[in-house]
Amino acid sequence: MSTEIDKEKHSRRLYQDEVYIAKQVKIAKAHGFPVKNGEEHRLHKVSGVTCGDSNCVMCGNPRKFFKEPTMQEKKFIQTEKWNDDTESNL
Repeated sequence: MSTEIDKEKHSRRLYQDEVYIAKQVKIAKAHGFPVKNGEEHRLHKVSGVTCGDSNCVMCGNPRKFFKEPTMQEKKFIQTEKWNDDTESNL
């Protein structure tokens, strides 16, 4: 059975979701992205300024457009250099 506290928590979660979606719709409209009626809830997990097109320079993979390594590759290179430096000091 649900108590009044559970009902209050549930309604607060729903309210927070609706407020977040309204903010994202406002941001999207301010930046000129079209938001169709009925598609507002797609902005629940996606930023309002993301066009969603993987071929877009701003939304796509940085390796594809700028020939730049990803953050994981940069971290790996740094740790690899660190390991090489400690071995050469021995």
